[in-house]
Amino acid sequence: MSRSADRSRPLARPIFVLVVVSVLVTAVISFTVTFSGPPPFEPPRSLTGVARALKGERPPFGFGGMPPGAGDRGMTSGAFRHGPVPLHRQRLATPPGPRPDERPDPDATTRLAATLRVPVADVRAFTQPGRSEGEAFSGDWTFGWRQDGSWWVVRSQQPPWLTRWHVRTLLALLAAILLLSIPGWWLARAITRPLRQLAAAADRAGTGAPLPELPGGSREIRDLARAVSTMHARLASHAEARTAMLAGIAHDLGTPLARLAFRVEGLPEAARAKAAADIEEMRAMIGATLVFARDDAAATMMVRLDLASLIDSLVYDLKDIGAPVESAGGPRAIVRGDSGALRRLFANLVENAMRYGERATVGWTVDDGRVTITIDDIGPGIDPALAERLFQPFVRGDPSRNRMTGGTGLGLAIVRTIATAHGGAVTLGNGETGAQARVVLPLSA
Repeated sequence: MSRSADRSRPLARPIFVLVVVSVLVTAVISFTVTFSGPPPFEPPRSLTGVARALKGERPPFGFGGMPPGAGDRGMTSGAFRHGPVPLHRQRLATPPGPRPDERPDPDATTRLAATLRVPVADVRAFTQPGRSEGEAFSGDWTFGWRQDGSWWVVRSQQPPWLTRWHVRTLLALLAAILLLSIPGWWLARAITRPLRQLAAAADRAGTGAPLPELPGGSREIRDLARAVSTMHARLASHAEARTAMLAGIAHDLGTPLARLAFRVEGLPEAARAKAAADIEEMRAMIGATLVFARDDAAATMMVRLDLASLIDSLVYDLKDIGAPVESAGGPRAIVRGDSGALRRLFANLVENAMRYGERATVGWTVDDGRVTITIDDIGPGIDPALAERLFQPFVRGDPSRNRMTGGTGLGLAIVRTIATAHGGAVTLGNGETGAQARVVLPLSA
C-alpha cells in the first residue's frame, strides 16, 4: 500500500461532519425561531374594554382593553411584543351577524348589556366556543350595540395569513437549506465522480481493453479501485491463457495437416481433389484462428490517424481488384488507433457485405465527439434475433457448413475485438437496402 493511500481519509468522515453541521444549523435556527416568537396574534380583550370601544372611549387597560393578570397567564406575550392593535368600532344600519367560527353567546350578551346599562335586545354578542376565559375574550368575536336606530360594532382583528414573523422564519429556513446544499452537493459530487470513473474502467476491463488509470480519493474509493485493478488482472490472465491455448492448438494442427496433404497425393483424382479442398478449408480455419488469437493478445499501438484516408485507401484497393464496393464519403475524422487493425476491421465488414449482398457501400458521419461508420449491402438483410450472436467466435451467418458462403465464423469476432480495443463498439442491423454494420469510434482529442 502506498504512502498516499495510507493518508487517505475514510468516506464516512466528511459525511459525519456534514450531518453534525446540519444538526447544529437546524438547532440554531430552531433556537432563534423559538426566542423570536411566538407569531403575532389578536390579544384577549376584556368585556369592559369592548364596552368602552363601543362607546368610542379609550379602554381602561391600554389599547387592547386587557383584563388585569391576562399577561401573567401567558396569553399576551406575542401581542405585546408586536404591539396590541386598538379596537375600532364601525357603524352599521343592520344588526351584525356571526362570522364562520362564531356562535351566539347569551351569557356575554347579558353581561355586555349590563355593562352598557341597556336592554338585552339592544346588544348582540358572538364568540368562538372554547376561546373565552372569564373576562377575556380570545379568538373570533363580534359585539354590537344598537343606538339611535343604528348599530355600533366591534370585531376581533383577523390575523394575516403571512406575517412578518412568518417571512423571517421562512427566509431563515431557506438560507439554511441553501447554506447546507452547497457542501452537500460538493460532497455528493466528490463521492460520485470517482465512482463513475471506476464504472467506466470496469466496463472497459470487461471488454479486454487496457485498464486506464484509476481515480484516487477516499479510503473506500481506493480500496474499490484496487479491487477493480485486481479483477482486471485476473481477467487478463485468464484471457491470455485461453488465447495461448487456442494459438497452440491451431499451430500444432499444422503439422498433421501437412502430412495429410502429402498422403492424399496417392489417392485417385476425384478423391484427391475433395481431400485437398477439405485440407485447404482446415488450413484457412487455422489461419483465421491464429489471426484471432494474435489480435486478442497483442498490445495495440495507438497513433493519431485520418480514418477517412484509411477507409478511402481500403475501398480503392478493393475496387482495383474488381470488388463491388463504393465509398459514400464523409467529413474528416481523426482517431487514435492501430492502422493495421482498423484496416482489417473494415476489410472484414466489407467482405461480409460483398459476400451476402450485391454491393458494399461505406460512409461515415461525425457527431458529439464520435465517428460512426456504416457498411451497407444490397441484399436480404439479417435476422435481428441473430445479430448479437454473430459476433461470437465460430458462429456463421450461413447455417450451411460451406466455407465459400459462411466463412470460418471468426471475422465478426475479430471485428468486435478490434473495435473494443479502440474504445468503440460495433453492431449489426438492417438498413434501407439490406444489412448494415455500424462501427462507432471515439475521435482523438
